[in-house]
Parts: sequence; structure tokens; C-alpha cells
Amino acid sequence: MLRPRLFGLAFTLTLGLATALGVSAQPQLSSPIAAGTGPGVHSPDSPFAPLKPRSDVLSWELLTSVVQKSTKDGMKPVFNPGQLALDQKTQRVQGFMMPLEPGEKQKHFLLTSVPMTCSFCVPGGPESMVEVKTKTAVRYSMEPVVVEGRFVVLKDDKYGLYYRLIDAVQAQ
Repeated sequence: MLRPRLFGLAFTLTLGLATALGVSAQPQLSSPIAAGTGPGVHSPDSPFAPLKPRSDVLSWELLTSVVQKSTKDGMKPVFNPGQLALDQKTQRVQGFMMPLEPGEKQKHFLLTSVPMTCSFCVPGGPESMVEVKTKTAVRYSMEPVVVEGRFVVLKDDKYGLYYRLIDAVQAQ
């Protein structure tokens, strides 16, 4: 399970960034399922179009198909061979930015499979997001972005994340 501190900060910063950029934060849920679980569902009320399928980026269908297993320490991911094959390899991922720091340019953010439609709602579970750490800052956008870097499959992340992209750069 994702630590509330990390996501509380993310939502506070996203609301602040949206306000600073003059964007209205609509109080809509991203998904009809419980917040923070599942792959996320693109709201039909979203002002943003769903991601267009691309053959040159990782499929969210592959990433979100991870299975969760209950252990004495909580829920843990069980990755399939396709997901494990991505580990430590250069990959491209397309998604919506969810800032973790204030500012117009971001070096550390989450990339999600569906856009945030509420500053206080998680758009999906950890299987529907990739933590991104970039070499150079990427301009914040509410439109989809593509980043490329070393993909890491996280088997036991302290924040409950499943995927990370390191040394990423913005791609087309």
C-alpha cells in the first residue's frame, strides 16, 4: 500500500501547481472503484483524451496486469514473466504527470495511466503508475508525456510502488 505521506504531498503539490498555472481542479473521481486500487479508469467527464495506443511505448495493459498477493507484511506484487523481462532495460512510457515537487519543471514525478481529475484522488493503484526520476527537468504538462529511461521492477518498495524509471529523458 502506498504511504499516505507521499500521496498527500503529491496531491497538495498538484493542487498548488494547478492553481498557480490557472487550471481549475475539478472535484471528480478518476475511477468508480476504490481510490488507490486497480489500473484506473479514464473518466468520461475528463477534459483530457485517453492515451492513444502506441507501439513504441510500454503497454499499460502489461504493467497493470500485475497480481497482488496478501502476506503477513501486507499486499505484495507478483510480477508475470513479461513484466520481469522489463527490469533494468531501457523502456519508453507514455502517461500523465503527477508532480511530487512544486514548480513548473519536474525531475521527480509519477506517470499515471489515466489523468488525475481530482487533486485528492489517486487515479489508480500502484500498478497504474511509474515513478520517474529524470536527468533534466521536464516541463509540467496536463497532456500526456513520453519519457525514456532505465526501467526498474520494484519487488518490495518502501513506498508501495511497483515500477520506477531512472535517468529518464523526455521523448516524443
